[in-house]
Amino acid sequence: MTDVDRFADIRPYRDEEVPAAIERLIQDDEFIGAIARYRFGSLMSWLGWAIRPLIRLFLRRKWSKVTTVRQVQLGVTRYMSRMIATSTKGITFSGIEHLKKEQGYLFVSNHRDIAMDPAFVNWGLHSHGFDTVRIAIGDNLLRKPCATELMKLNKSFIVKRSAKGPREMMKMLGELSAYIGNSVHEGHSIWIAQKEGRAKNGDDKTDPAILKMFYLDGKKQKIDFVDYMRSLNIVPVSISYELDPTDKAKARELYEKSVNGCYEKGEFEDIESIVAGIVGMKGRVHVSFGAPISDGFSDPDELAALIDKAIWSSYRLFPSNYLAADVSGKANTIEQAAFLTRQSEVPQEHKDIWRAMYAKPVENAKKA
Repeated sequence: MTDVDRFADIRPYRDEEVPAAIERLIQDDEFIGAIARYRFGSLMSWLGWAIRPLIRLFLRRKWSKVTTVRQVQLGVTRYMSRMIATSTKGITFSGIEHLKKEQGYLFVSNHRDIAMDPAFVNWGLHSHGFDTVRIAIGDNLLRKPCATELMKLNKSFIVKRSAKGPREMMKMLGELSAYIGNSVHEGHSIWIAQKEGRAKNGDDKTDPAILKMFYLDGKKQKIDFVDYMRSLNIVPVSISYELDPTDKAKARELYEKSVNGCYEKGEFEDIESIVAGIVGMKGRVHVSFGAPISDGFSDPDELAALIDKAIWSSYRLFPSNYLAADVSGKANTIEQAAFLTRQSEVPQEHKDIWRAMYAKPVENAKKA
């Protein structure tokens, strides 16, 4: 069994698998229905029988010459250009000089937005002549077959969070560790969040358990922790948004958890968050690539602390952060008015949580 076959159930699609995956998407009723409802709305209730076949015909013609993953990603690139123009006030990058184009890296990133975090990392790499990353995505976001097809076409690999029982969990983690290690050592970069789930409270902290997972394959090979982790070329990535399109939804969830002890997500809530993050106004965006971490640690906790400090120190603080943290002299009158207007739209009982979310990066920067 080859290494590629070994990871067949979690890896992204290869070029030769692209045409069949596209055809499955075109045949997927839910996928076609979602496009139809988005583009034609109420017309679907009485013209759906005619619209669906037309969409299939259009997509089959549009995608007839798409046969490689690179072509898929170039299509995404065109969409990204439009999205950046309509939903941001510009995106900037720093730290690219730390990277070498022929090298594979393990980008360990703070996580604020489900889709846009890896998308902006990819945009920065692509626009500076680097290959794009393989993206870690939890299977909780892949409940629909069409979602799996779309993600695997776009170089995403699957993290099986739904694994049950210790034995199945360890097998899954070992497979994931080996896939990540093999990818980096073969020159393919990986993007993965510093902990499971988004930092909804604005506190970007690395979970040492993630780093322990990275090491499982090194441990299996009886390689020292420091040596193996150094071989992964771990690069801390800090993604900063001036505005979070999902800030009110995050504040609501955190409030419900604080009051009721739990929060029950709606069936389509993750999808709604993805859409809101893509189309919602983000203001200015900054992505900072740190230098690869090669020393200064001996265990997962020390490595996590190094990643945290790198992310905190390179986080681009915007007026929204300073205003939430009550730091004076960092925002002009227009920025203050915009912040107060945005805050006025937040339910009263959620306001403290909402402000704390924007203020936390200021607090963390002081500890870096």
